[in-house]
Amino acid sequence: MEAINDYMPLSNDWNKERLQILKQQFPDWFTSEGNLNIDEVKKAVNPDSVNETERYEFRWFGKSQAKRNAFTPSNATLVYDEERSVNPDTSENLIIEGENLEVLKLLSGSYREKIKCIYIDPPYNTGKDFVYSDNFTQDKKGYWEDAEFIEDGVKIDTNSEADGRYHSNWLNMMYSRLLIARQLLREDGVIFISIDDNEVHHLRKLCDEVFGEENFVANVVWQKKYAATNDAKGFSATHDHIIVYQKSPEFERILLPRTNEQNKPYKNDDNDGKGLWRSDNLLVKSYSANAVYPMTNPNTNVEHFPAEGSSWRASKETMTRWISENRIYWGKDGIGAPQLKRYLNEVQDGKVPITWWPFEEVGHNDAASKELKALFGSKSPFDTPKPSSLIKRMLQISTNKNDIVLDFFGGSGTTGQAVLEFNKEDGGNRKFILVQIPEAIDGKNEGYKKISDITIERNKRVIAKIEKELAEKAKKKEGELQLDTVSEPTTNNYQPATNLGFKVFKLQKSNFPRVEFAPDPELSDAENLERLKKYIADKESQLVNAFNKEELLTEILLKNNFSLNYKMEVQSQFIKNEIFLASDEEKETLICLDVSIGPDTVDYFKTNTEQKLICLERALDTTTKYNLKHYLGDKFNAF
Repeated sequence: MEAINDYMPLSNDWNKERLQILKQQFPDWFTSEGNLNIDEVKKAVNPDSVNETERYEFRWFGKSQAKRNAFTPSNATLVYDEERSVNPDTSENLIIEGENLEVLKLLSGSYREKIKCIYIDPPYNTGKDFVYSDNFTQDKKGYWEDAEFIEDGVKIDTNSEADGRYHSNWLNMMYSRLLIARQLLREDGVIFISIDDNEVHHLRKLCDEVFGEENFVANVVWQKKYAATNDAKGFSATHDHIIVYQKSPEFERILLPRTNEQNKPYKNDDNDGKGLWRSDNLLVKSYSANAVYPMTNPNTNVEHFPAEGSSWRASKETMTRWISENRIYWGKDGIGAPQLKRYLNEVQDGKVPITWWPFEEVGHNDAASKELKALFGSKSPFDTPKPSSLIKRMLQISTNKNDIVLDFFGGSGTTGQAVLEFNKEDGGNRKFILVQIPEAIDGKNEGYKKISDITIERNKRVIAKIEKELAEKAKKKEGELQLDTVSEPTTNNYQPATNLGFKVFKLQKSNFPRVEFAPDPELSDAENLERLKKYIADKESQLVNAFNKEELLTEILLKNNFSLNYKMEVQSQFIKNEIFLASDEEKETLICLDVSIGPDTVDYFKTNTEQKLICLERALDTTTKYNLKHYLGDKFNAF
């Protein structure tokens, strides 16, 4: 049965999907009218406590509304900004300018369970930071008209400690965004969240609810400063927290590379092909009767026993085998007590990450500012950047070479830089998605009106820097080759890396006027549906001519869960209609934006029923729509 939402360009309705899953799994929880019976749910949880209201839970003002905001579909769209993109034809990286909750909703269909690693550095709620207003509506007083920042911007407010809902405001902002972010994570995905002491305790409880207490991984403490500063509370805060949660137990952390310091003790070599080794204690501080026995030094015939209360590391049989394999060390002169040879090639190929990250290893705030200043050749245009080495550490722990990384509080774009540089180091092809609100900044940052301008410009400069370094390296290598040969000089064969670039998209109103349609509460659903059809016919009659075709294609494909890196190819077999084949890495469809579908096109689908087709609703008369639906079934979608 048709409904109004079938005609609306909406992102996925997750509430509807979750209810459908519940109904499939637990049909007895629903009434004969199809409504969820809450009492039946309560009985399933605990039959004896149906009327019980007291329980442990994390509550705050506005929590229920924040959850509804998260799962309410979006009717906005994303528009490609070619002018600000860099190497878009050879890159799958994305920078999206727009309010992040709405953007996450738009990405939730195309990128559901595809993100391996999320890193965010949200506002810390110090009383000076911004909290986003979830006011993205497109009714009579549209979102853009209400926004304080008019240029496709978003209204943002400071969150004063004097506000009685100081913590609630921050929690509401974070809750809705984390709910959607979880849906984007792969089952083996992980999220890292930077935070300070103001909200770390609340964030832990919030993440316990969103991701599950059992999926807490770590509370990393990052040393962000190298020197103390005067503080009104009497202590100088030199650290931040990085809260880490996995999507599920499928997440497997990756070992960090071993350091030279760790490998330094392995300096002995018997030249027997077993490699470098170091000596290690053969004793364990526990008693086991079958591991207490004499070991005779073959050079001195002196018997050695473990100290009282301890045992040898292995049984007598194992120790005998080790001696025969020359794995026992009797001291420099061969007359000492026995020790075990630990070979470097047998130790764990990496080190387990720990929860203390000192600035010597991952950088600090001052280094982050200097890093940004060096890129821009002037004063740092962003007040609170994170060092790229900090985020690179997270990528080392959590990502493989082809994974997707998301940062929906993009800030100055550090995550993009970390991904680009890490790819350069290990030959990876990781992709990033950065989302940054077009927040206005004051006049001290000459040339940059919005934070998102800095996000884009930073990554543009990082790409230029890497391309220059790669070109110089290729030129140097070519010169070395020419010195080693008497043949003719070779041409410069430098090719830029395939993922050194990004596409820019902007959040904007839907191209379809129908999103402004408001049902009349006095009329039935069927009557409102007829009103909507007439509204579409009247308002969108000049749609293709009045709007940018590329924008229209992007909106339609995005709402049909295509990634933003889709490809388009004109199909020459159609004579009377312009039809494209749209495809991404997982799916494809034919799409037509013509004002009418010709009979020849309809005839084509009589014998090509395996293909999918999307077209405009207004391009169909009753007969054409019936025939296409008859031939293609669910593969046909009129938008």
